[in-house]
Amino acid sequence: MIGQAISKNSFILTVFALCTAGLLAVTFQGTKKSIAASERSAAQKALLEVVAPDQHDNDMLVDLVAIPQANLKQLGLRSQENIHIAKKNNEVVAVIVPSVAPDGYSGAIRMIVGVWENGDIAGVRILTHNETPGLGDKVDLKKSDWVLSFNGKSLTAPSLWAVKKDGGEFDQFTGATITPRAVVKQVEKALQFVQANHSTLFDPTPTTEQANSQ
Repeated sequence: MIGQAISKNSFILTVFALCTAGLLAVTFQGTKKSIAASERSAAQKALLEVVAPDQHDNDMLVDLVAIPQANLKQLGLRSQENIHIAKKNNEVVAVIVPSVAPDGYSGAIRMIVGVWENGDIAGVRILTHNETPGLGDKVDLKKSDWVLSFNGKSLTAPSLWAVKKDGGEFDQFTGATITPRAVVKQVEKALQFVQANHSTLFDPTPTTEQANSQ
């Protein structure tokens, strides 16, 4: 009798586990497309904040160029990522480069840096960070307009690429110098990358196929 009871309970538990697993699988498949669509929408929104719709006529989520392995460390990246290409009339007008400042006060700060063909910054947006609320989180456009101070800047005056406390032209935050210092330094590195690879990045024919073949 005891053996039968154990067998019966084991059977019930097995059936329950299989039903639960099946339900989770169905739920995952049902939400997979909506999650992917939400992620695509969020990525597109960030890109369009850097290069506005009237400034390009292509799909920046599709036109990509792979970052060379040799440059991943310079951009603070640990794995292969792609540069988004903005075109107008089939000519590259800007590139949007993913970059990570590894030395934020509370950890890595992930961002995108848009650069026009002439070397000026189109825009910078912070994508993720763990900076202190009310202090370091002011790098986020949702918290302050500090990040807009990069617009139009270039490498023509390298000595200015620092916060004011270090003799540069970028404001630091009261009680939080480490965070803006890290972002300024990494944006400069992204600009240096674009400058060094300008002829390749602003080739009029970069495509997804090129990104995948590298």
